[in-house]
Amino acid sequence: MAAISILIFSVCLLMGGAVLAHLIGAASILSFVAADRARFLAAAPQRIIANIDLFSIMSMPLFILAGEIMNRAGVTKALVDLSMGLMARLKGGLGHVNILTSVFFAGISGSAMADAASVSNTLVPAMRKAGYSANYAGAITAASSVIGPIIPPSIIMIFYGALMNTSVAALFVAGILPGLFMAVALFATNAFLAHRYDHPAGERLPAREVFRRFVHALPATVIPVIILSGIVFGIMTPTEAAGLAVCCSIIAGMIYGNMNLRLLVESFERTAILSGSIFILLSAVAIFGYLAGLEKLPTLLAEMVIGFGFEGWKYLLLLNAVFLVAGMFLEVPIALALLVPLFVPAGIAMGADPIHLGVVLVVNLMLGIVTPPFGAALLVVSTVSGVPYWGIAKAAAPFLLMQVVVLLVLTFVPEISLFLPRLAGFIN
Repeated sequence: MAAISILIFSVCLLMGGAVLAHLIGAASILSFVAADRARFLAAAPQRIIANIDLFSIMSMPLFILAGEIMNRAGVTKALVDLSMGLMARLKGGLGHVNILTSVFFAGISGSAMADAASVSNTLVPAMRKAGYSANYAGAITAASSVIGPIIPPSIIMIFYGALMNTSVAALFVAGILPGLFMAVALFATNAFLAHRYDHPAGERLPAREVFRRFVHALPATVIPVIILSGIVFGIMTPTEAAGLAVCCSIIAGMIYGNMNLRLLVESFERTAILSGSIFILLSAVAIFGYLAGLEKLPTLLAEMVIGFGFEGWKYLLLLNAVFLVAGMFLEVPIALALLVPLFVPAGIAMGADPIHLGVVLVVNLMLGIVTPPFGAALLVVSTVSGVPYWGIAKAAAPFLLMQVVVLLVLTFVPEISLFLPRLAGFIN
C-alpha cells in the first residue's frame, strides 16, 4: 500500500512539473521509510559523495566546456567547408557532407542535439537550395546526429561510466568502431537513396581548394586526434584529455578569430547549468541505487527475467527494447540514471561485458531520439529548419531501419566494440 501511495505521489509531482531529479530523490527517501529502512538514511550523504567524487567524472564538465567553446568559435563553418570539398562532388554529395560533418562534430562536442541544431542551420537550407526535398534534408540531419555521442568524447559514456564504475577511457575507445560503422551504414543508405531519387551531385572543386579547406579546418580536426591518441596510448587520462580539449578549443577560437570574453562567459554559464543538472541527477540516483542495493533489486530483477526465460541473447533483446523506448520518451541522462542501475547488473551477471553493454545502450538511446512520436532530434531539426515534424519522421524511416540493423550487429558481435579496448590493453 505504501509503495502504491509513493507511486501515485510521484506521478502527481511529475504531472505538476516537478524536476525529475527532485522527484527521484524524494521518492527514494519515501521508499526508505515505506520499506522500514529509514535508519540507513544516515549514510545517504556519504553514498552521494562517493558517487560523484570520482576523478573520471571531472572530465564531464571540461568536455562540455570544450564543446560549448568550439560550437561558438566558428568551427562549424570550417568543418562544413572541408566536408563539402571532400564529398560534395559525389551523387547525393550534400547528404554525404551532412553525415561527414556529423562525424567531425562527434569528435568535438559529443552532443547529438548540438549537432542536429548546428547542421540544421547550415546544411538543410543548402540541401533544399540544391534540389533535395525539405523532408529528406531534415531526415538525414536527424539520423546522422546520433553519431555524436557514440564517437568520443561522449558525455553520455562518462555518465554511464560513473553509474557503473567502468573505465571511461575504455568506453571512449570502444565507441570509435561502432560510431564509424554507423557512419558507413548511413553513407551506404544515402548513396542508395541518391540513385533511387536521382539526387544531384555537387561541384567538383580543384585539388588546391580542397587542400586549402583541409588546412583551414586543421585546428578543429586535429583536436579529437590528439585527445584520442593520448587516451589510447596511455599518455593522458580522460580528465587530462578534457583539460587539454578546453585549451585547444580556446586556441582554435583564436585562430578562427572569434574568441572573446563574452563567448567564454556564455560557454562557462552553459557548462555550469548542464553540469549542475547532471550532478543533481547523479546525487538523486545515488540514493535510489543505495536503496536498490539494500533491497537487492538487481538480483531480484535478474531472477525474474530468468524466470520468464529472458537469458543470454533474449535478455540483450529485452535491453534493446527497453532502452530504445526510453530514448523516445526521456532525456538520455535521465533514461540512463533510471534504468542502468536496474538492468545492467543483471546483464553483467549473465556474462555480458559492461563496456560492450555501455556502447549498445548508448546506441539504443540515440536511436530513440530519431524515433517517432517523441524523437528529440526530429523535434530539434523540425524546429530549427521549419520542416514539418512528420515529414522528417517519414523520410527518416530508411535511415532508422539501417541504424536498427547496425544496433543488432553491435549487440550480437561484441568484438566490434571490444576490439580496440582489448588492443589498447584496457581489457583482457
